[in-house]
Amino acid sequence: MKVVIAGAGSVGRYMARQLLAAGHTVTLIDQLPSVRQRHTDDADGVAWCVGDACEVDTLTAAGVSDADVVAAVTGDDEDNLVIALLSKQEFGVPRTVGRVNHPNNEWMFNDMWGVDVSVSTPHLLTAVVEEAVNIGSFVRLLNLGAGKAGLAEVTLTESSPAAGSRIDALDLPRECTIVALIRDRHVVVPRGDTGLLAGDEVLVLVTRDAEADVHRVLVG
Repeated sequence: MKVVIAGAGSVGRYMARQLLAAGHTVTLIDQLPSVRQRHTDDADGVAWCVGDACEVDTLTAAGVSDADVVAAVTGDDEDNLVIALLSKQEFGVPRTVGRVNHPNNEWMFNDMWGVDVSVSTPHLLTAVVEEAVNIGSFVRLLNLGAGKAGLAEVTLTESSPAAGSRIDALDLPRECTIVALIRDRHVVVPRGDTGLLAGDEVLVLVTRDAEADVHRVLVG
């Protein structure tokens, strides 16, 4: 899979290294030549494109026309929105990811601006802290489909209606699916006959409309 990352800061370079290690083809875009000079070894094997990712010419030079994913992860929300919109409208990129730096701007990161998946670091950190201090809470980790669906997490308590039950015995709505369990720091791939235990971290992909029903089943 070909991935183009706009923004070669610490976030972009880390993503590039991880994606490259996973076998993907990665191109980093940054408008400062000095960034490439300083960090070429930091992402060895990654292609670099120096230029403004908000300009069509730069995206063309970076090969966005045949990219599978474009990730706009600069430190500027306006730039990230413009990059995502150009990637969608001018190049027809199948999937775009936008980094939200300021939480008040998250509402703009939707399909109208060409963003398929938005990642809000402030909201994500808040959700993780909330989950840590409020065991058993229903915590939304990631918005998908312009907020119509999301990835949520619940740590089951002893009083949870789901504790001690098999997944296929739960009265979960059709608009959700349990995608993973974290048990004793190990990831468990769930099946219908998988039993849920108190202390399990349950990751659920769910639509916004079905969240209340999922909350009822997993939290009570």
